[in-house]
Amino acid sequence: METPKIFLARSLAKLSNLFGRGQIVSIGVILSTSLIIGAAIFVYLDSTAPNTITISSGPKGSTFQNFAEKYKEILAKEGVTVKIVPSEGSLDNLHKLSNPKIAVDVGFVLGGEVKGANIDNLVSLGSIAYQPLMVFYHGKTENLLSDFKGQRLDIGKEGSGVHSLVLTLLKANGIEPNDGTVFVDNVSGDSIQALEENRVDALFIMGDSTSREVMHRLLHTPGIHLFNFTQADGYVRRINYLNKLELPKGSLDFGKNIPSEDLNLIGPTVELVARKGLHPALSDLLLEAAKEVHSPPGIFKNRGEFPAPQEHEFPISPDASRYYTSGKSFLYRTFPYGIASLIARLLSVIVPIALVLIPALKAAPAFYRWQMEYRIKSWYRTLFDIERNAFVHWSDPHKREELLRRLDHIESAVSKIVVPSKFGDLVYGLRGHIAFVRNNLLSLQTEAPPGSGMGESAH
Repeated sequence: METPKIFLARSLAKLSNLFGRGQIVSIGVILSTSLIIGAAIFVYLDSTAPNTITISSGPKGSTFQNFAEKYKEILAKEGVTVKIVPSEGSLDNLHKLSNPKIAVDVGFVLGGEVKGANIDNLVSLGSIAYQPLMVFYHGKTENLLSDFKGQRLDIGKEGSGVHSLVLTLLKANGIEPNDGTVFVDNVSGDSIQALEENRVDALFIMGDSTSREVMHRLLHTPGIHLFNFTQADGYVRRINYLNKLELPKGSLDFGKNIPSEDLNLIGPTVELVARKGLHPALSDLLLEAAKEVHSPPGIFKNRGEFPAPQEHEFPISPDASRYYTSGKSFLYRTFPYGIASLIARLLSVIVPIALVLIPALKAAPAFYRWQMEYRIKSWYRTLFDIERNAFVHWSDPHKREELLRRLDHIESAVSKIVVPSKFGDLVYGLRGHIAFVRNNLLSLQTEAPPGSGMGESAH
């Protein structure tokens, strides 16, 4: 049975026959090839476009949850499964995305919510909608937010997007906790009913915590008004993540003319935020879904206004920038998602190998000729050594016999060299020089060495 040592020796001998005497070079070539193949396999496995994605949405019945459900339906047509993770809203989505231990890929985040959050690993796929802040209140018409000082205000659950924004706005109007103003959180679990029953004086809500039906309900309730932000331009200038929005006269109910006048509102935009490393194919699919869901016109937006690469606190991802510039990548624009993913994986293997092999193939003929020349011309060092020894020991017949035996060994080894016919000139040239050295050895006389020879000509 062949031992590992014998097997190694035979393997090295085969390498020597394949590459000549350069075993180190041979081993290096094999190791390099193995590394290239291994890297190609790794790229192939790592480049697989996922067929699942997890979205952090919002509270039950919120616009964020509705967005996620629509995305789920659209992506299902492409064979991608969307897992929806409910949340408390924008700020909760941001916390989930910022925490690498929580398995979410994307989420809906309001502008202005990044204070204190680690967003180094997050990017934006673009803004997808406006989130108008609406203030419903009792009593006489109020013109300034400062008019609500000292009243009972429901500003949403602590940690929610509306709560954070309203605190910022009220502080800008000189209203802070402990100044006589009462901040109420979800009275009896029903803010809408609390306002209708006059248990709070004003209710601050945004689209991520209520629905369009709620707007109709409140605006059709006698005695409840929608606050008009007459200072909207000033708010937008001071707080750069806010937008001025207009609610046109009669846009909610033409028959009853609700609202009875054009109203100015303010609000941030909603961004589709993802973790860095989101697969480009999924990024494209999400933006395709966002385009289908958010591009139609609405009360506060024009047709095609969203999605848009509006950069605020989060940088726009390179894949999203490419999408907004040129659309989906060629493969995913031309083929179904599954087939495009397969082609992309194959290309991810073939292209790196081609980039390595093409230059290697171009260099192969020169390398091969060098190998052939090396195998043949390496014998000349031995020939020179034999000839020099012949001149030094020309008077010693025993030494001449030893040199002739060495020459016989060289001739025998050279006769076993197998080379392509185009390198025959090298082999025949070597044989001719062996014969030349042999003739010199045989013609040596005791009187004096020959006057010229191969060794001299080499000098």
